Amino acid sequence: MLLRILKMLLGGAATTAGAAMLALYLYQNRLVYPSWAQGARDFVDTPDKYGLPFEEVHLKTADGVEIRAFDIRQKNSNVTWLILCPNAGNMGYFLSAVELIYRRFNSSVFIYSYRGYGFSEGSPSEQGLKHDADAVMSFLQQDSFYKTQKLILYGRSLGGANAVYIAEKFPQLCDGVILENTFLSIPKVIPHVFPWLSPFSFLCHEKWDSENDIKRVDPTIPWLFLSGQKDEIVPPQHMARLHNICPSERKSIVEFPRGFHNDTIIQEGYWECVEKFLSDYI
Repeated sequence: MLLRILKMLLGGAATTAGAAMLALYLYQNRLVYPSWAQGARDFVDTPDKYGLPFEEVHLKTADGVEIRAFDIRQKNSNVTWLILCPNAGNMGYFLSAVELIYRRFNSSVFIYSYRGYGFSEGSPSEQGLKHDADAVMSFLQQDSFYKTQKLILYGRSLGGANAVYIAEKFPQLCDGVILENTFLSIPKVIPHVFPWLSPFSFLCHEKWDSENDIKRVDPTIPWLFLSGQKDEIVPPQHMARLHNICPSERKSIVEFPRGFHNDTIIQEGYWECVEKFLSDYI
């Protein structure tokens, strides 16, 4: 419905540039963060569906928003993956991959729904999601189990932007970062997702400027970049650029020729590349 209204605003003969600019400015959070899509606010799968032990954690952010998380501990492991979810959906959408990570890599997993996603309170925004990340990192840093663990950040798409933010702000807590199909910034990806909004992308106040943030990360942290070469949402050049400018002394990029935005994770050799990265650096 929202997209239809915006297309009408932008496509009508009588539409003024001012009306189009106002629509983009007022409604961009609904476009950038489609947490409302496909009923993802009404139901969230839980890890017990996959036979995983878990505790549901409720965290309060600095601005008073309650976010929901699944704490999935592997008692005989010293490695934890922090999952930074892709856009849309909720943390329940990613639990099949969580099961693989838990069992194949013998690792603990901590995963949460951003504010405004799933059963987490609030409405999503860049600043809000950064508050969410701060609350999660505070919890992991203070928890008696997690503060002894090596921490791997694993972010896909929007989750990758969150991972860059966390790695830059909390370098002492991060032991490795895995990014998949992540963009340079929201304004730079708008022309590929919404070509008809290209002339107004300068109005985007949701920046997620990973292109600049990644330049400031600790060079001792290892990074793995996983890029689908048929990505129809984030141009593969974005991942290549992030890899090139990342100052890490231990970084690698793996390109999957048949990988689209949402199926790179199931491409042949994907998890073998992850396994090698962990073996080499973690």
